[in-house]
Amino acid sequence: MAGNTIGNIFKLTTFGESHGPAIGGVIDGCPANITIDVDLIQRELDRRKPGQSNISTERKEEDQVEILSGIFEGKTLGTPIGFIIRNKDQRSKDYGDIKDVYRPSHADYVYQEKYGIRDYRGGGRSSARETACRVVAGAIAKQILTVKGIKITAFVSQIGDLELTDDYLDVDLSKIEDNVVRCPSAELAEEMIALISKVKEEGDSLGGMIHCVVGNPVIGLGEPVFDRLNADLAKAMFSINTVKGFELGSGFRSVSMRGSEHNDEFLVENGEVHTKTNYSGGIQGGISNGQHIYFNVGFKPVATISKAQNTVNVEGKSIQINVEGRHDACVVPRAVPIVEAMTAITILDHLLRLQTVQLK
Repeated sequence: MAGNTIGNIFKLTTFGESHGPAIGGVIDGCPANITIDVDLIQRELDRRKPGQSNISTERKEEDQVEILSGIFEGKTLGTPIGFIIRNKDQRSKDYGDIKDVYRPSHADYVYQEKYGIRDYRGGGRSSARETACRVVAGAIAKQILTVKGIKITAFVSQIGDLELTDDYLDVDLSKIEDNVVRCPSAELAEEMIALISKVKEEGDSLGGMIHCVVGNPVIGLGEPVFDRLNADLAKAMFSINTVKGFELGSGFRSVSMRGSEHNDEFLVENGEVHTKTNYSGGIQGGISNGQHIYFNVGFKPVATISKAQNTVNVEGKSIQINVEGRHDACVVPRAVPIVEAMTAITILDHLLRLQTVQLK
């Protein structure tokens, strides 16, 4: 199976299955002599880990990262950073009833058809558990970007039909971690929590939207034509489980606008070039222009629900299933650190590519 590595210079390769002994990764291309706070990595993992609230899966994993190589006395060596996260609360028996069944909207069928074999325990390699490895790499990337003054912030802007309509510039981003759904509006967060709880009791699931902002990005990130920054961000987001949409800047709203409305006019402030508006989302021609980079990531409802569903088994017979086990009714709140991590990995990779270009 190919496709387990992302990045051009700052590269992450992940390995492991949901119910195997451990998941892990190897980060290659990380600059040397960078101070890394492992506690900060762990805090990012704690934001993603299961069992953190009564609206998430009941699976209890400490998600304790073990750094195996590449960091010595708190600093990067420039060598590959190897790490693992041990799986400790697997209940593989919960999946015994579906080992010969294809769950609707899961990867079961296509994995079996493509590879002729699959790990049915919790989805195996296709499980969202793999994303914990991305959070580790993203936490390291974030710390490096912070030195450069680049800050990445994501928050939940929609759950089901409950939507935060305020612009990101008008919300208090310091309130994101004040509630379990990671929505900066306390009132809307309460409604979201109530909706998720209700849907969970019904054995169903919900989707939603995450809004992400990259503050203080440098000018010049992106390598046209096929490695445009927006293209690589879209690829990074679509690599996350259940993601169904990516929208940069004005996104789909732009189709109903005229060029005279949508064009970001240039102006000079304090001797620096800026744009009057930012419908471009901070990226023009595939290259960052120094303005905020902002985008939306849309997540579909979780595929695993406990309601009865029609499907087929490995023998091609039509059957009905009720999926048991511990599952999120809505993954969106736990996906916030994943979106931030994949953004950080992508931004850092392009920053290193830009510096390589500038050194030539």
